[in-house]
Amino acid sequence: MEIKDILEKCDHTLLRVDCTSDEIRRLCDQAIKYHCASVCIPACHIPGAKRYVGDALKLCTVIGFPNGYSTSAVKAFEAKNAIENGADEIDMVINVSMVKDGSWEDVAKDIAAVREATRGKILKVIIECCLLTEEEKIRLCKIVSACGCDFIKTSTGFSKGGATREDVALLRANVAPEVKVKAAGGISSLQDAEDFINLGAERLGTSRIVKLAMELEHAEGAPNENY
Repeated sequence: MEIKDILEKCDHTLLRVDCTSDEIRRLCDQAIKYHCASVCIPACHIPGAKRYVGDALKLCTVIGFPNGYSTSAVKAFEAKNAIENGADEIDMVINVSMVKDGSWEDVAKDIAAVREATRGKILKVIIECCLLTEEEKIRLCKIVSACGCDFIKTSTGFSKGGATREDVALLRANVAPEVKVKAAGGISSLQDAEDFINLGAERLGTSRIVKLAMELEHAEGAPNENY
C-alpha cells in the first residue's frame, strides 16, 4: 500500500490540552500538503482553523472528550456549536458509565441526541474499546448502526489503550455495512496503519503517519510526488 493511500484516510490529530494556535496552523498546513482526510483538533481551535483554511481542508473536533460523561444535552450543544464555528466532522465519546450499568436505552438516547444535532455532518462515535467487554462492543455496534451514525471509533487515545487489530476486525464485523470504522490511539507505524486499513478501518486518527511521511521526504531530499 502506498503511503499516499494511507494519508488520505488519516485524521491528522492534535488534541493536547496545551496545543497552541501556531501548532494548529502547522497541523493544517501538513494535512493540506499530504492530502489528509481532515485535521482533528479541540473545539476551541475550530473558529481559528476555519478562518485559516477556509474550504481547503475538513475540520474535525471531539465532543464530550475524553471521558464522555457530560449530559446528552451538553454534548448536543457542544456539537451544534462546533458545527456553527466551522466543524465538518464530529467525534463524540459515549457514556461508558451507562454501558457498565447496562442502561442501553440511555446509551442510545445519548448518541441519538448528538446525531440529531449533527444532521448533514459526519458523526463518529468513540466507544473506548479498552474499557469494554466483547459483548459490550458488539452491543454498541448495533446501537451506533441503529442511530444512523457514520463511523464507530475505537478509542480516544487518552485512556489505558488504543486501537487493536482485534477490535477493528470485531467492529467491522458487527456494524451495519454503511457504518465505517475509525481506528485511533497508538497508531505508530506504517505497518500499523496498513493493517488497520486491511482489517476494515476507513479512517485513522493519528499524528504519527504524517510525521513518517515528512521523515521519508526529508530522507529522499526532495518533495515526493506520491504525496
